[in-house]
Amino acid sequence: DDTNSSSSSSSSSSSSSSKPNGSDAAARFVGSAVGAALAEMITLPADVAKVRLQVQQHGSTGTRYSGFADCLLKTAKAEGPTAMWKGLVPALVRQVSYTSLSLVIYEPIRDFYMQQMGSAGAEKPTYVQRLLAGGTAGGLAISVFNPAEVVKTQVQTHSQGTLRMTDVISRVWARDGLLGFWAGLKPNVTRTFLVNAAELGTYDEAKSRLVPYLGEGLFSHVGASGIAGFTSACVSTPADVVKTRLMNSAGGDRVYTGMLQAGSRILMDEGPAALYKGFLPICIRKLVWCAAFFVSYEQIRDQYKKTTL
Repeated sequence: DDTNSSSSSSSSSSSSSSKPNGSDAAARFVGSAVGAALAEMITLPADVAKVRLQVQQHGSTGTRYSGFADCLLKTAKAEGPTAMWKGLVPALVRQVSYTSLSLVIYEPIRDFYMQQMGSAGAEKPTYVQRLLAGGTAGGLAISVFNPAEVVKTQVQTHSQGTLRMTDVISRVWARDGLLGFWAGLKPNVTRTFLVNAAELGTYDEAKSRLVPYLGEGLFSHVGASGIAGFTSACVSTPADVVKTRLMNSAGGDRVYTGMLQAGSRILMDEGPAALYKGFLPICIRKLVWCAAFFVSYEQIRDQYKKTTL
């Protein structure tokens, strides 16, 4: 669900020469904001299941989930269907703000890497430069909006009635102060860097290989986004598990002291498979999220640019 659009990178050279940079940046901002909101609303149930599976520890008390489908069914039965959209408001705040900022700063960062790596005069950025730019843009953006993810995580894991955003904010502030809202920042930045780098680079590569066969359009966009989503799920899940555990403990008992300690303790106490808890909902969510985002982003961005000509 954390991604930059490869279409902005592949077409930026031509667009920047024919249109003011500000106009293209505005188009990326509008397209990414609307696309991210749509994708987030569609895929939030998978995210709720993913978070609950990740905070579930061996030997813990309370509701136990045997897998993705079991988590969805038990949550809907015990808390009602609307529980599958718990944390919608902080999720939208986080996703729309983060994705929009990522898309706006991606191209300047990519151009910076091109200059620093001695290819300022090149017509297109290299695959490595796109990976680095995508990861850097994502890491910087999520650093700003980490508080929204802390709130979202705790709202989604709460299974006894409804937990308000204001309650989470008050509890974290009272227990940990301002720094509590940046709980899990290191694994979150690590995860987001990996997600953005994997999705951006893989989407670019897959799209370039699919377009000659499928043409520039819906099929190539959906195919490339699916490959990118699966790749990012494989790469980012361990960091995502650590991030979720750290964020869920903010304002409460300190189970983990940091990123490395959390990762090593999960590995020793629960085994290597625990670092891939929630992989199925992560993968499903990313496949659907990337397809919904990329397709809507491409269309909205094109329409916005046409109306501003």
